[in-house]
Amino acid sequence: MSQHSTDPAPAPNTGLATVFGHRDWWRDAVIYQVYPRSFADSNGDGMGDLEGVRSRLSHLRDLGVDAVWLSPFYASPQADAGYDVADYRAVDPMFGNLMDADALIRDAHAHGLRIIVDLVPNHSSDQHEWFKRALAEGPGSPLRERYHFRPGKGESGELPPNDWESIFGGPAWTRVADGEWYLHLFAPEQPDLNWNHPAVGDEFRSILRFWLDMGVDGFRVDVAHGLVKAEGLPDLGSHDQLKLLGNDAMPFFDQDGVHAIYRQWRTILDEYAGEKIFVAEAWTPTIERTALYVRPDELHQAFNFQYLGTHWDAAELRAVIDTTLDAMRPVGAPATWVLSNHDVTRHTTRFAHDRALGTQIREAGDRELGLRRARAATLLMLALPGSAYLYQGEELGLPDVVDLPDEVRQDPAFSRGEGQDGFRDGCRVPIPWTRTGSSYGFGDGGSWLPQPEGWGDLSIEAQQGVAGSTLELYRTALAARRDHPDLGAGESVEWLKAPEGVLAFRRGGFVCVANTTGETVTTPAYGDILLASTEPTIADGETKLPADTTVWWTTG
Repeated sequence: MSQHSTDPAPAPNTGLATVFGHRDWWRDAVIYQVYPRSFADSNGDGMGDLEGVRSRLSHLRDLGVDAVWLSPFYASPQADAGYDVADYRAVDPMFGNLMDADALIRDAHAHGLRIIVDLVPNHSSDQHEWFKRALAEGPGSPLRERYHFRPGKGESGELPPNDWESIFGGPAWTRVADGEWYLHLFAPEQPDLNWNHPAVGDEFRSILRFWLDMGVDGFRVDVAHGLVKAEGLPDLGSHDQLKLLGNDAMPFFDQDGVHAIYRQWRTILDEYAGEKIFVAEAWTPTIERTALYVRPDELHQAFNFQYLGTHWDAAELRAVIDTTLDAMRPVGAPATWVLSNHDVTRHTTRFAHDRALGTQIREAGDRELGLRRARAATLLMLALPGSAYLYQGEELGLPDVVDLPDEVRQDPAFSRGEGQDGFRDGCRVPIPWTRTGSSYGFGDGGSWLPQPEGWGDLSIEAQQGVAGSTLELYRTALAARRDHPDLGAGESVEWLKAPEGVLAFRRGGFVCVANTTGETVTTPAYGDILLASTEPTIADGETKLPADTTVWWTTG
């Protein structure tokens, strides 16, 4: 594929709802996450960039997605892969410049694709101008009030101000040369901003307008649940470190005060034409708590992490599907569904184990089993009412790279030795575009993380046009989802009687049946097969549904 775009001139940035011909597009959108450093490299430096993304937009158009979510590309020291932002209005030189961002947005619109950018409001980089000035000016500086600086405990302030721990392991506090401590729920290079200070809110409202004026179609809000901390920063006390991501009540996560921030933001977004949206990364104890973020005057969508963490098990899946739909219905928000992202082991590898333990796996498992289950899980997800998120490379059935040498890993959690497992690099290995080449078409200069042997056999080139390939399964599924009147948006499913270990539901003239067991099961033949992850056998009005298979039916 060409490394340079030859696409037509883009449509104007105004009135995108009319340009794309679909109002409330976000209620049933399929949104594709691009991790820019691992998508495509245009200049041969081994690192993906914005021009690389632009050169591959035709793949995303042909895949059939509605929007592209770009992980951070802002100016950053890259202590946490760009989630430590030094300048929210600049593109990091490793990814290009603002002109490249503008060209990408325009070309995406010309392809009928919307662009959603990551926003990182919980913390900045320690190289952000505010934080550098706060350090230089010392205790009592007004700039320190924009972060969480505190004196320490102990006889000479040698102990952290409280017992909070970092998500990446170790204390959530770092002491500076003058003796004060600052809070960082993530890496020390990511100091938390103090959202009680009016200057912080003013700055981010300005940042929103900057990128909306550039033409972006929305924002994915990083750590949306973390902006407000409990009054007085109270000690956490006895707790389970593994619950820090929000599966339990925490004084630094999911505080009610965050909702006032998002109501302010929503008024800004609604000033712009084209149905711009917010998507919340909100780890909360329950789906019901997540629903509070998507009330009509707040954010539009929230990631469904409870679904992402569910095993390939019919009873568990049905429970989380019902709970999700029940929670979203009262607030009028669409459910969202996701199987993989840049922070978890790819679902082809998670499902390669009889019982995945968490979302970070260190062993390859049975890859054939994992791919079969992953294909079935994808068809199940895409049949559910609401919006779906895809992570780059999952349309190729890519597994996690579980055997990366320690010396090449760049996940900051890996070197800290506590907290998260630190194995997120495995899902971030650059994706393959061609069968051969030094980086399988990623770029001319190798890749920033080593790609495994045989990666080319999973490439776009190897799978394109091949009947039964995972790429063609995704393309066919997305086209069917777009064209079938009973797929996409909605707020409920009609469950059908099914054997143990099998999920079956109806949506108008559409039926989805998913066999999560390791055995062939017998189910009714509901009509005409629209699509199947593995071909079933039909005879005498009955269907022999293979193990770990999902079938889509049209019933007339």
